[in-house]
Amino acid sequence: MTCEIRPTAPDDPVAMALIAELNQALDDPRQPPASRHGYSVARLVAERVAFFVAWCDGAAAGCAGLAHAAGYGEVKRMYVRPTFRRRGVAQALLAELATQARAARLAYLRLETGIWQHDAIALYERAGFTRTGPFGPYREDPFSVYFGRAL
Repeated sequence: MTCEIRPTAPDDPVAMALIAELNQALDDPRQPPASRHGYSVARLVAERVAFFVAWCDGAAAGCAGLAHAAGYGEVKRMYVRPTFRRRGVAQALLAELATQARAARLAYLRLETGIWQHDAIALYERAGFTRTGPFGPYREDPFSVYFGRAL
């Protein structure tokens, strides 16, 4: 499988379809609305989040964004379609976000995910992220897990 990571506007139809799939996958009644921190497409655009789509063998396989903050980048809206999982797509997206963060002279990557996202948690741990406390706008939340990784 050959994959290419391409910068893509979050309001591009392909990106919007991936984000809609992610929203559906994260729709879990156990997760209270106040503990759902995913950016809408409008917010991704308004906050100028660098957004990327992974194309594998001609198909849109996944997406991820990089929001810039003071001294760190935050992983936003990370998603890989189920048929492309466990094939290196998520790792390629994370590598691209790290490259972009380094180019912007950011020293650290951070992220928040839900406690029910066991596959995502395992992915981030395999990718060298370690659990941290809340950062930036986040507050302690029993439904969230926070991660960070030096670049």
